[in-house]
This record gives sequence, structure tokens and C-alpha cells, in this order.
Amino acid sequence: MSLFGNISVPKIPTIPTISFPSKNGNAGEFEIKGEVVLMKAYLADVTDYSATVANAVSELIGQKVFLRLVSSDKIDQDSGLGKRGEEESISWNSLDGPMAGDSKLSVSFTWKAELGVPGALLVRNAHPREFFLKSLSLFAVPGKLPALRFVCNSWIYPYYFLNETERVFFSTQSHLPNETPVGLLSLRKRELASLRGNGTGERKFLERVYDYDFYNDLGNPDKNSDLRREVLGGSQDLPYPRRCRTGRAPSKTDRKFEGLPLLPTTQNYIPPDEKFPHVNLSDYRANFVRAFAKKVIPTIKDIFGDEFHSLKEVKAVYSKGIPKALNNVMDLSRDLMPLQMVKGLLSTQDQSLINFTVPQVIKVDELAWKKDEEFARQALSGLNPMAIQCLQSFPPTSSLGAELYGPQESSIAAEHIEKNLGGLTVQQAVEAKRLFVLDYYDAYMPYIERINKESDERKMYASRTLFFLKDEGTLDVVAIELCLPHTSLTQAERNVYTPAQDGEEGALWLLAKAHSRVNDAGYHQLISHWLRTHAVIEPFIIATHRHLSKMHPLHKLLLPHYFDTMDINQSARQILINANGVIESGFTPYRYAIELSSKAYKNWKLNEQGLPADLIKRGMAVADLTAPHGLRLSIEDYPYAVDGLEIWAALKQWVSDYLSLYYKSDNAIKEDAEVQAWWKEVVNVGHGDLKNESGWYEMESVAEAVEAITTIIWIASAHHAAVNFGQYAYGGYMPNLPTLSRRLIPEQHSLDYAEMMKDPIDFMLSSVSNPNQATTVMAVLELLSKHSTDEAYLGQVKGSTHELTDDDGIEQAFGKFSAALAGVENSVSERNKNSNLKNRYGPSQVPYTLLYPNTTDITREGGLTGRGIPNSVSI
Repeated sequence: MSLFGNISVPKIPTIPTISFPSKNGNAGEFEIKGEVVLMKAYLADVTDYSATVANAVSELIGQKVFLRLVSSDKIDQDSGLGKRGEEESISWNSLDGPMAGDSKLSVSFTWKAELGVPGALLVRNAHPREFFLKSLSLFAVPGKLPALRFVCNSWIYPYYFLNETERVFFSTQSHLPNETPVGLLSLRKRELASLRGNGTGERKFLERVYDYDFYNDLGNPDKNSDLRREVLGGSQDLPYPRRCRTGRAPSKTDRKFEGLPLLPTTQNYIPPDEKFPHVNLSDYRANFVRAFAKKVIPTIKDIFGDEFHSLKEVKAVYSKGIPKALNNVMDLSRDLMPLQMVKGLLSTQDQSLINFTVPQVIKVDELAWKKDEEFARQALSGLNPMAIQCLQSFPPTSSLGAELYGPQESSIAAEHIEKNLGGLTVQQAVEAKRLFVLDYYDAYMPYIERINKESDERKMYASRTLFFLKDEGTLDVVAIELCLPHTSLTQAERNVYTPAQDGEEGALWLLAKAHSRVNDAGYHQLISHWLRTHAVIEPFIIATHRHLSKMHPLHKLLLPHYFDTMDINQSARQILINANGVIESGFTPYRYAIELSSKAYKNWKLNEQGLPADLIKRGMAVADLTAPHGLRLSIEDYPYAVDGLEIWAALKQWVSDYLSLYYKSDNAIKEDAEVQAWWKEVVNVGHGDLKNESGWYEMESVAEAVEAITTIIWIASAHHAAVNFGQYAYGGYMPNLPTLSRRLIPEQHSLDYAEMMKDPIDFMLSSVSNPNQATTVMAVLELLSKHSTDEAYLGQVKGSTHELTDDDGIEQAFGKFSAALAGVENSVSERNKNSNLKNRYGPSQVPYTLLYPNTTDITREGGLTGRGIPNSVSI
């Protein structure tokens, strides 16, 4: 039984204490034994196995890796640096194959009592190749019993590539800047300076420099003027969070754009420690996405036809799959994936590279997606539950100029909806907080005319969708408004559609819902998902490495929530959000997709990104000290909010408990030079386009620090889990979540109108994503929705802050956090069993588990589980 009820909190293994025998009979001289854990580099660029073995043998034999301990509390009077022990070496004298996984090697250090307590490790690699150093554990250390650990998790490149500079690592003991042991002061400053670089030159793959740039590399104007895309960031009109600077030469045709890599398989530069070695195929995240998009997607159009003519044809997608025979799988990844992973693909029994799994949304009821009840439910517990708002006044209005886009006031009138308000008037429904809206008018309207002129195959509306909260706690969809702007030839168009099942009105209602879902799918992917998680987190990652030392407790708290994010983001810039990438090809806004997200970023405020503040802003909750978590929800059965508030409370308590171990007063935050430099750069550089806007915490009190850091972790973990890991469950069936619209609703008496009336389902299918577009998006959604088998989940010791530090109080605080999340798991499970909570399942019978923490699952199952909150934006 643990301190936390029935929850067993795993511990970092304790290394037993041993005695300190004097070495060679010299009094005061000790032998410190230890163990190094490392992973050999993938030899993926050598395709001949015998050559691989020969090269590996030549590299791994001999004493070519040198380690030296540095005193934390004793300095050399001449240099002012921490005193150093003797340099020791390790060697690999056996070869387990080109990818051996973890290697555990023994090491022995000579240490003198006069050197005090070790606090830093210097590493010099004389091999011609890099390796990944995971950790060094010292079994027993004078003055630091019973053990001392160095958690490294870093690629160690040959030191002669790095101007013969040794790599430095600090022990797991944390130190605020003004409490840094004297022997480590210079190393702390040197390490941070090396990570900041000088802001010039093109970054090389082995450099470790974190720096900022605009999104000026999404287009390719040198190849084709039609591939030109606007620079995002650096302007008031198109603001954007910063991304990692590569320093590549500018485009030949326009110097404000960055030139693309010379080879299409070359990855964008990110610091090497942002690319973690993954052993299992399913865990090799960013590279597999890149390989798949570049090699597999182009073949999809050769497999499926030009049109879906029935739901039966849509369903046939799940039995076809993508045959391996259409691709040379070795070519799939020669430059993108390790050789061993390619062999893993080739060795599988399945004859398809991709087999589309039947998504959850149609597993129980193939027609559930058509039901208005399921359509409405997904606004609360589907992929995009943070877009719905409580309607504060009727009718909805726009902030866009009427002279450009038409009337600001919605054309939805009382007579459209009062028949479906359970006897209430519109005013009564508004006052009772029972009207809700998905309002995408302002998000899309500035681009509708340009999108609709782009091609005959892309036609779009800006939509408003109204819902009514019924007595039983579920939503009814009561109206959909589809809007077109003024053009030089036409007046603004506002068409309102209301629920109907049959005949002409039923056919129009089916199309209206499809267009509403297209709007929702785009907003989800571009704003709720990409912008509000992937893009906004990257500046925090960059600033953390530039200003918070690895021995800073806040660095250790934040680091697990940055895992793999920069890697997946750089891949996204090459194949997902780039010109003609997956998003542009598969979503209606096309070339304006990411630019559209820039407009949304104008209104982004950090202090509105935490769940409680977000719910209050959207009118989905009001402050109420008598209610759980201090909020009274406008819809009691709102799965995203109910589950999320429990997670938010656990997160905030963990952050508060953790920071209280290091900051005893608000003054301690103000006087922390690294925290203040970190925060100043986040605001003024990383999110510099919004630096003069409201919404930034001042970082002058512990309370502000807790709120800001809880929000950062929430964005990277729970918010991302909610919008990412259910993508295939709902979007894997295109009619439920079409991402592209190809036709406007036909005018009455037209030939298209007659075609619609002949077969409404067939016409709807011809109006949205075609087979090529649908299966391309489905394939990517399936990849993005899968958990890896080595996932580091929120609240688990694996990959957590608890692994990075042995400071007093951490184990107890983290155990309390893990126990709280295990409690959330129980609560979610119980709520999902409650038949009175109809929004948790609905007609499709898809349970809401996207915010089920999964801390107690020891099977480490991967794949399309639909549950679990990873620590970071890692896919």
C-alpha cells in the first residue's frame, strides 16, 4: 500500500550503497563505479549489411569515449572552474547488429576526497559517428549517498566536429541560478551560451543551437510562382508564433522567403536532441509521417476511383487497403527511415502497407453519422469540442465590415428556430443559456471569395450552426446558415436551413450539415489542432533551452512536455502544411489554409488557453465557488469540460506542489534571472507579434508562474490529446467529417437541383471529398491518431519530470499527481457507464475517452486506442 491509496507509484531505481575502497592504497583517493546507458546510432545510410557490420566494427572497438567528473563545490584557483577528476574511458567491444538498442557499460572513476562532490559530467566522443547517451549512474559517491545520476538523453557527436568542445551534463540535483554551486557556475553559463548561438549562418545538422524565424519556408516560389505562400510572422496583418531557425539561404526569386533544402528528403534543421531514437516502427513518428506522405500518398489516386457514388463504395475503402506491390517499400524510406524499420515493413505477413481500419463512428451503426442527434453530440464530445459557444444574444453578429462582406447580423430569425425550442421563445432560450453556436463566419468569410475562385473543384461557405439544449441535457441542431460575401457581380448571400428528414427540405438539410462539417473540419485542423498546440508551443521550447539551464527545476518540469514536438513540426512544414501539402490538398481553403490560421492567431491570448478561462470565455461555464473546480457548466454533460476540469485541477496542483519546493516567496520568482529572461523572450520574440497585446502573465509571483506553466502543460498534453487522438475515429469515415467541399448547394430548378433530388446521398458525396482526397486525409489521420507503444503518458514515471530529478519532495508530489490522474480514470470510466449521460456515447456509441489519462495501463498498447494523454505534442 502506497501513501496514495491503492495506487502504486513506481520509483526511480535506487542503486545500493557500497563502500569506498582506497585506490592503490592512496588515502583519500576513491574508486567510484558506475553504469553508462547509451544507444548506438542508426546506420540507416548503409544498405549493404556486410558493409554495415564492417563499418560498425571499425567504429566500436577501442577506447574512444572519454568521461570526466567535475566538482560542484571545489574550484581550481587558477582557472576559477570546478575541479576535475581524471578522464576515464569506455569502449564497445562487441557488436549486436547495426541497431542494438540500449547498451549498458560499466565505468570506474578515480576521485579524490579533496574534489568534493561531483556535480557535472564532461563527455568527449572520439568515434567517427555519433551515439545517443541516455544516462550515467554512479553507484556511490562521497557526500552524495547512495547514488548520483546524470540523465543526459542527448546525441554525442565526434568532438572534432564541435571545435573539440566537451559536452557537459549536470546531475539530477536542481539549482536555481543564485544557488548554483560554485564549481558549476561557469559550466552553467557556457552551456546556455552554446545553445543560443549567435543568430547567424546556416545551421548544420549536428549543431545544438535554438533560434527563431518566421514561417517563410512553406512555399516554393523558385519552382513555380503558384507555389508562393505568404510569410507568416513579423507583421500585424499576418502574425504567427516563431519556429526554429534553419538559416538556409533565401529563395532566388524573392529574398523574404527561405530557400528549400537541396534534396527533397533532407529534413529541416532542428537541434539534434529534438530527434529521439525510437526502436519500434510505430514509434518513429516524424520520419514515418514524412516517408508516408512523400512515397505512399502519390499512389492512392491509382487505387481508388474518381467519385464515390454510394455509401457502399465509401465502405469498400476499408477492404481494399494500399498494396505493397504499388510501391517499392525500400524506396519508401531509404533516406527517411532506419534500415531496420524498412525490413520490419517488408517482413510483415500482411500484403498491404496500409489497411484502413473501420472507424469507431460507424462500427455500431453505419448510419449514426446522419442523425441530427449525433451531429450535435460531436460538437461537445467529438474532435473539436472547444469551438462551441453559448449564444449571448440573438441573432449572432459578426465583427467584419459590412461594406466588404455583407450584413453583420445573421439572417437566422426567430421563426426559423422557435418551432424546435421546446415551447420557449428565442429570448427565453438565450436568457436560460440554452442556445449554442458553432460560428465560423468571421474565420472563413474573408477568404470565401478567393477560395471559390481558386478552382471549379473547391466551393465553400462561411457557416453558423445553432443548437438548442433540451431538458434531457442533449443538443438539438436547429438551424444552419451558409453565407457568401459580396462580389463585384453579386450581393451577399445568406441561406438558412432547418431540420428535415425527407423530400426537398431533407435533401437540402443533408447538404447543409455537410457544409457545416467541412467548416468544422478545417477549423479543427488548422486552428484547434495545428495553431493552438503545435505552433504555439514551439517558441516555449526554443526559449526554454536558450534561457533555462538543464539544472533549473523549471527546465526539468517542462522538458517532458516538449518531447518530439519540434521534430513533428519540422516534418509538418515539409509535407502537411506546406504548399500543395496534405492540408492544402485535402481541405477546402487550399492555398489560404495556414494563412487563415494566422488570422485566428491575432486573437490568441495565453491567459485564455487554460481550460477554465477558455470555458468562461465561450460562455460554457461561469465562476461559481460552490461548484466543482469553481465553475458551473452551462451544459452539465459536456464530456470535454467535465473530464478536462479534473485533469486541469490535478495538473495545477502538481505544478503548484512542484514550484513550492523551490520558490518560497514571490520575490524568489522575480529574482530568478533565468526565468525572467525566459519569459521576456517568450513574449517579446517567440510570440513577438503579440507582445503588446493583453493576455500575458507578468511572471512576478508564484501564483502567476503556476497559472502560466499549468497552461503550457495543458496545451501540450490534454488539449492536444483531445484534438488529435480521435481524428481517425471520427474523420476516418469521410461522410461524417468531410474536409473538402466541391459544390455549392444548387439553385432551385437547375439541373444540379434535379440531380440532388434524384439521389440526395449520391449528390452529397459528389459535393464533398472525392476518393483521392478522402483516402489521403484518412491515411494521414490514421497515422496521427495512433499512440506509440513507448508513449510517455501524463502522470506515468516513464518520460516524466520524476525521472529527471532526485530532489527532496519530488517523489511525494509526483505520486500525489499520479494518484489524482488515476482517480480521473476511474471517474471517466464510471461516467461512461452512466446511461443518463447521453453525450458520452450518442447514436454512434463512441465513448468519450480522449481525456482518459491511461496512467495505470502497464501493457503499453499502441495504435488506435482512443485514450491516453501523452505528455507532449509528439505526433
